[in-house]
Amino acid sequence: MIRRIIQIDEEKCNGCGACATACHEGAIVMVDGKAKLLRDDYCDGLGDCLPSCPTGAITFIEREALPFDEAAVQENMRKKQQAQEDNLPCGCPGTQSRSIVRPAPVKAVEPAQKPESQLRQWPVQIKLVPVNAPYFNGANLLIAADCTAYAYGNFHQEFMRNKITLIGCPKLDSGEYSEKLTEILRGNDIKSLTLTRMEVPCCGGMEHAVKTALQNSGKMIPWQIITISNDGQILD
Repeated sequence: MIRRIIQIDEEKCNGCGACATACHEGAIVMVDGKAKLLRDDYCDGLGDCLPSCPTGAITFIEREALPFDEAAVQENMRKKQQAQEDNLPCGCPGTQSRSIVRPAPVKAVEPAQKPESQLRQWPVQIKLVPVNAPYFNGANLLIAADCTAYAYGNFHQEFMRNKITLIGCPKLDSGEYSEKLTEILRGNDIKSLTLTRMEVPCCGGMEHAVKTALQNSGKMIPWQIITISNDGQILD
């Protein structure tokens, strides 16, 4: 039958996973960091996923498709609910149950000096920080997906030292970070920007927000993105 159904533009998809979360029928899944329509008969054509997409990658089209199958959707959602604790579609390290086995040290070594915190300001949450805080002027800015500080062992010394640190999680916080980050970049003399993100698709929302803010600020600010694996290794 010919009916209205969603279409996903992979070129525009940034892998944030917001559409998969918004789709109550489970029709959208994340595959290799991109949103995919799992099955035609899971899509009801109502478009709850459209307003959640920050890049406009989802549109409606009219095409030959299987009719919406509510019974199949309910069965699929039941199975997903059963497996949710062990295998969420976003792959977020904070929600997947897994163990990381690390080799035991050959010999315990006492550190010569207790590591010191490199945090230079409060608050640290993107949602809470004032856009005109005085510590932003002349700052090297670190924007960190909050899981990265726990995944990477030497985070304070290697990333936070001599930087102003802002943290957030696009999966847990409602709304978009890009607007507030744009205000911070536009209204202050930021010297550089570093983003640390996890390798999982839901961290794509953080990367998208930073890139959008850099573009919208109208400033040429040196920036870099560092990706950390789920077992705490720097990937790039």
